[in-house]
Amino acid sequence: MKLLFSEQNSDYDNYQFPYAVWALPEDGETPADIFNAGFLPSSRYLDRFYLCRQVRVNLAKFKPSSENRRILRKGAGIEVKLVTREKFDYTPERRAFFKTYADIKFGKDVMSYERLDALFDAPIISHLLVFMDVETSKEIGVATLYLEGKSLAFYYYAFYDLNYYARNLGMFMMTSAVALFAERGAKNLYLGTCYSDSALYKTQFAGAEFFNGFRWSADLKELKYILHRDQKDLRQHLLETEEYRELFYAGKLEKLTTSGGFSVKLSAC
Repeated sequence: MKLLFSEQNSDYDNYQFPYAVWALPEDGETPADIFNAGFLPSSRYLDRFYLCRQVRVNLAKFKPSSENRRILRKGAGIEVKLVTREKFDYTPERRAFFKTYADIKFGKDVMSYERLDALFDAPIISHLLVFMDVETSKEIGVATLYLEGKSLAFYYYAFYDLNYYARNLGMFMMTSAVALFAERGAKNLYLGTCYSDSALYKTQFAGAEFFNGFRWSADLKELKYILHRDQKDLRQHLLETEEYRELFYAGKLEKLTTSGGFSVKLSAC
C-alpha cells in the first residue's frame, strides 16, 4: 500500500504535530490486506482508507457469552437472511425507511437521499443481512456488509425499526452477524471505530480486539485507558506517555516496535 500523511491541527507549544494517515491500495492488494493493517475505508469505492482506532472480532476466538445469548434470546422470532447486493431490491419503501432511520439516529439530512443512493450503488456494499419478524412477516432491519471470502467481513451501516428498541434490535443484529460469520469460518468481523465509551458495546464479544496505532490489541483495559485519556487536556501524544508505556508495554520502546505492523525501507530517489 502507499501511505499519505495529511497534516491536522498542530500544538507547537507541546511539540504535537498530528497527521491523518491514508492508505491507497497497490496492485495485488485487496481490502482485507488494508483492513488488517488497521485502516477503514474513507471512500465507498474502496480506493482510499484511513488509519483509526477500530474494533474487530477475531472469530476463531468467539464463543457466545451469557450476555450474547441473552441478546439472541430477545430476538427470538426474528429471521436473519444473508443476501448479495445484486439480489437485494433497493425499493422506494426501503429507501424511505433507511432515510427515516438515518434522520433520527444521525440528524436530519446528515445522510441525504443522494448520499444514501450513492452508498447502495457503491462496491463498499457487497452483501446485506435482512431481518424479518416472522410473526408479522415484516422486514424490521437491514445491515450493510462488505465481504471478501473468509478473510474479511465488514459490518457497515445498520438500519432498523426503532419501535423494536425494547428487544435490543440493534444489538441483536450485530450479535447475529458475529455468530453467523463465526459459524461460516470467517477470519475477522470489523465493527467500525471506537472513540468514546458509548462505542464499547462493540467489544462485548470474545475475540474482540482494537487497533491502537501500531498493533491489534486484545487488552480492553488498554482501550479503556486510551478512551479516558482522550477526555483530558493532553500535552503528550500516546507513545510519549510514560504511564501508558509502563502499564501496557513494560516501559520498553522495543516492545512497541516489535509489536507494530509497519516497517519502511528508505531508498534514494
